[in-house]
Amino acid sequence: MLARAIPSTVFARRRRTLMERMGPGSIALLPAASSMPRNRDVHYPYRQDSDFYYLTGFPEPEAVAVLAPGGEREFLLFCRERDPQMEIWHGRRAGPRGAMDRYGVDNAHPITEIDRRLPPLLENRERVFYAIGYNPDFDRQVMDWINQVRSKARSGVRAPVAFIALEHLLHAMRLRKEPEEIAVMRESARIAVEAHCRAMRTCRPGMLEYELEAEILHTFLRNGAGWSYPSIVGGGDNSCILHYTENNAPLRDGDIVLIDAGAEVDGYASDITRSFPVNGRFSGEQRAIYELVLAAQKAAIAKVRPGCHFNEPHDAAVRTLTEGLVALGLLRGEAEALIEQEQHKQFYMHRTGHWLGMDVHDVGDYKTGDDWRVFEPGMVTTIEPGLYIPAGGKVMDAHWARLGVYLESELDERWWRIGVRIEDDVLVTTDGNEVLTAGAPKEIDAIEALMREDG
Repeated sequence: MLARAIPSTVFARRRRTLMERMGPGSIALLPAASSMPRNRDVHYPYRQDSDFYYLTGFPEPEAVAVLAPGGEREFLLFCRERDPQMEIWHGRRAGPRGAMDRYGVDNAHPITEIDRRLPPLLENRERVFYAIGYNPDFDRQVMDWINQVRSKARSGVRAPVAFIALEHLLHAMRLRKEPEEIAVMRESARIAVEAHCRAMRTCRPGMLEYELEAEILHTFLRNGAGWSYPSIVGGGDNSCILHYTENNAPLRDGDIVLIDAGAEVDGYASDITRSFPVNGRFSGEQRAIYELVLAAQKAAIAKVRPGCHFNEPHDAAVRTLTEGLVALGLLRGEAEALIEQEQHKQFYMHRTGHWLGMDVHDVGDYKTGDDWRVFEPGMVTTIEPGLYIPAGGKVMDAHWARLGVYLESELDERWWRIGVRIEDDVLVTTDGNEVLTAGAPKEIDAIEALMREDG
């Protein structure tokens, strides 16, 4: 975990807001993420649970946060004790005292004491808020504690009677970013933009995909960031694999390379995709596909503003892509009928965006009831239309596939091996939007000019 960029006052404000929404007579329980083994004696780099970190800023495993509104000590933490021997091997720990001194904790105890100290905190509470069903081990612990409280019923002790999914309240808070969060996301976007620009300058035919990935990771690390997801670097036919991560093939002269890579700063993600020619010059067919995807992206971004709903950018992208595919001769028929039949899914099979924040696919409902959620200032979404034509030019007919009949149609070879996706991170503002990742070139002339510069 990198140095914390968001001040302690913000975490305290979030806890206060959540406890006000929980109401009196309630308690919230949040476990930290577990440390996960990779193989014998090696663990994956630790990354804190997003909900836990959002409320505490505490970066260590083996911890449980408790929010108990109404008392003198409303924020309690159970965490690992200081251990000089373990800290020599695995790094420093805050310990209970450090948690109180540095993280705004009202009272902290060793995690080894949780089974003794937690049940009394549940006594005479009406409601328990926690993420039910995500952590079976923690579910069992909670029920053990509840049953201990229930066993005291004859002594007049009341056990909680309602269990409420904490994410119902918490994820609504996380969906609308605070100014401090937006500042960190701008920094994450800046670093990712720099990485994509470095990859464009460096790219040459004959390189391997992982060499471009190395340039991206170098930029992240030298700026004090990590990656927000494993980078996708796919050249040629690999550019048509949506979640390609092997990144081990040579980059061929005449092919497109698609890079989907984002940085993480203090738990906040960026998510950028750029597609460009390996040799620095778009061919005629590549240019046609690219310009169509770019037009679709611009149409979609124009729909990211207060008052529009979440599906409007997707609708705008689909319409632009479908009409453009008809104009190029890659689809035949009337655009309206093709949209209704979802024929675009032959070439564009994913959605146009997703919420972005502490998680790359961030939390927050996309619908409220039966209606799409309306954009509000502070929300951040990606906008990422694409078109994908693999080698062989064989694409599935979406209309017949829905009926269980699998037919394939062949396209002319000149369209093969072209995969283009253009993705930006877009903040909803009071009067429109702000593209946080606008610094990464996406106009054809700007890309080709940048690629002519020395890497």
